[in-house]
Amino acid sequence: MNDITKYVGLDVSKEKIAVAVAEEGRSKPRYVGMIDYKVEAIRKLMKKLGEPEQLQVCYEAGPTGYGFYRLLKSMDIECEVIAPSLIPKKPGERVKTDKRDSLKLATLYRAGELTPIYVPSEDDEALRDLVRAREDVKEDELRAKHRLTKFLLRNEVNPPQGTRKWTKKYWDWLNSLKFERSASRIAFQEYLQQLKEFQQRLKILEQEIEEQAKEGVHAPMIQTLMTLRGVAVITATSLVAEIGSFERFRTPKQFMAYTGLVPSESSSGELRRLGNITKTGNRHVRRLLIESAWSYRYQPAVKGELKKRQQEQPTNILGISWKAQNRLHKKYYRLLGRGKESGKAITAIARELAGFIWAIAHEANYEARVD
Repeated sequence: MNDITKYVGLDVSKEKIAVAVAEEGRSKPRYVGMIDYKVEAIRKLMKKLGEPEQLQVCYEAGPTGYGFYRLLKSMDIECEVIAPSLIPKKPGERVKTDKRDSLKLATLYRAGELTPIYVPSEDDEALRDLVRAREDVKEDELRAKHRLTKFLLRNEVNPPQGTRKWTKKYWDWLNSLKFERSASRIAFQEYLQQLKEFQQRLKILEQEIEEQAKEGVHAPMIQTLMTLRGVAVITATSLVAEIGSFERFRTPKQFMAYTGLVPSESSSGELRRLGNITKTGNRHVRRLLIESAWSYRYQPAVKGELKKRQQEQPTNILGISWKAQNRLHKKYYRLLGRGKESGKAITAIARELAGFIWAIAHEANYEARVD
């Protein structure tokens, strides 16, 4: 019986790992115990459980990342990282412990009821951390702007008539402000300095993103996606970082579903009802696509920065980009003409834009394989 498959469910936390095993067949899973989250303890446990070819290991995706997955792979042990939101749950289940979670994982894994996620390579993960760090700082910058403008509003300090916020003229005005009370002066200076610090951090991150877009591992794919309108260096790099490999999506519909931009459905018999978008999958990709979709409100054109980005790109790629401009622009105004709200129309455009991104990525991958 040494060739029997053992399905190992692990509840991984920062310092401890709860271990349960369900052997092939219908036998009841057994709880092995709790071990320290240390390389030596993990290696010892796996040797105790069986040979690498016998073991099928799974654990939930979480804050501990993918180091555990890569360790098991280096030991030639099959491992999958499970999507927590897609784990089946019994109605009324209220007790949750590490032991129960590991037993549940082992049982469901043996039954084939768990959905694994895509595990990025170390290069992909590093790039994703970079673009998400920029997102975090961008949010901090927005909060800092709100704090500063609300402080000025409370103190009834208004910019000169006709001055637009955050222009050079506006910044000159901010730097020239003086307050009589020292408390107000210190508060204003701190708000202003905090905003400047966030903007400086943003410049550093965006500079590195531009370097990765030119010379990084994924530079060719990033440059290819930048041929699309509304997909400049930040958006293209973020898309590549979040998705990793486009080849895991066999059809554009699969990619659209991954973005969560497809409508939900509740149908029975001959009755078919479509609802709001599912909002499943990667929320970062969904936000990027919706932001880019707004560019297609304007008449199709290749000029300015887009023209520079398209230089030296293959004609077949440029053909897809031009087709996207014409099709999505017409569709946007066609939807508005039918009475659709602009937000819903843009969501539809974003969904179709995902299809064009898939087409360009697969065309680029095909050319890379041919070369």
